[in-house]
Amino acid sequence: MSVPRRTLAVTATWAATRCLLLLCVFRVLVLPGPDVTSDVHVIYQGWSQVLRTGTYPLDDVTWQYPPAAALAILSPAALPFLDYASAFFVLAFLSDALVFGLLMYAAGRPGKSRAGAWMWALGVPLLGPTAYARYDLMVTAVAVTALLAGARHPRVLGALAAFGALLKVWPVLLLVRAPRRALTTAAVTTAGLSLACAAAAPGAFAFLTFQRERGTEVESLGALVFQVARHFGWPGRVQLSYGSVEFLGPYVPLVSGLALALSALALGWLLLWRIRARGPVRPSTLADAAFTAVLLFTTTSRVISPQYLLWLVGLGAVCLVFRRSPMVLPGQLVLAATGVTLLEFPIWFSHVVAGDRLGLLLLTVRNALLLTASLVSCHRLWQSASPARDPLPLPVQPTRTTESSSSH
Repeated sequence: MSVPRRTLAVTATWAATRCLLLLCVFRVLVLPGPDVTSDVHVIYQGWSQVLRTGTYPLDDVTWQYPPAAALAILSPAALPFLDYASAFFVLAFLSDALVFGLLMYAAGRPGKSRAGAWMWALGVPLLGPTAYARYDLMVTAVAVTALLAGARHPRVLGALAAFGALLKVWPVLLLVRAPRRALTTAAVTTAGLSLACAAAAPGAFAFLTFQRERGTEVESLGALVFQVARHFGWPGRVQLSYGSVEFLGPYVPLVSGLALALSALALGWLLLWRIRARGPVRPSTLADAAFTAVLLFTTTSRVISPQYLLWLVGLGAVCLVFRRSPMVLPGQLVLAATGVTLLEFPIWFSHVVAGDRLGLLLLTVRNALLLTASLVSCHRLWQSASPARDPLPLPVQPTRTTESSSSH
């Protein structure tokens, strides 16, 4: 039995682009800009050494992750024949392969499409080596597995979403349209895993304090205010703070607060939609809602790190597995934003930090694409969940009785 040409095409694209990514993270090919693999070589490896002593990195403000993130940081130990960084890159590649395999498997079912596999095959390399140099790809693999399993197995969705949330918080948004069984399973799983992490090592929830202290990162939507303002005499500065390059100075707390307010409004809109969408839903609605929720919170975040685009590519790919998903255009916008993100980090990140014309142009285009994708996805999600209106009943026409031509 021959393999269809379209299957070969998407598989060959995935394989070729992943070879390029591996060449990049192993420094055979070097992109301009900062070395994105330093987080693995220095920060992740340093955290792993602390975690092996039986405690979380309590004295490191850059540790801003939920307790189960320790599993991702320690995972290279599963490949003891490789050094830490090499093992991490291999595990990132395997996570990537898992997602691609799941999307291709789903595409073979009735009513499904290879469009999701194509989005993943193209979207991940658009981010460049950053995709393999952060543990976000592993988290995205958990989220994609949860959504693909969720339609038939709600409890699996709940358990995986809870585990993902304890890896990096955002997978909790997978539950925005989940059935009650999934929510119950998620609550039980979260409680059990949290207690286990707290019992295993001190400092499991120290990340909450470190995360709260973060400001406005230079790549975020709110940062555009200061990117423009410093050309007109704003006295603030750009500085490495809490693990990212942030703006510090007058009005930064105000803009950070407004970003949190926008996220709260996004949550309110999602709750309103959830209450309204009580009727029958499309097969893709679970994924559409998760994609929209994560897109909203990414766009309104005080921090839009490049690797956040991986979340959107993964969830968008799940949406596109369904032939009738309304998220095709938002998914395309996310792909475009991912490509621009590679340009602003790492290639021309110095221009972003300096806030010159090129840096400002890149950020404006990338964030405008994300904002447009958010608005379009909200509109389409709202429309797709609108209860179908029954047509108005036609007026009943009186029937004429025919008299018989003969009497009895």
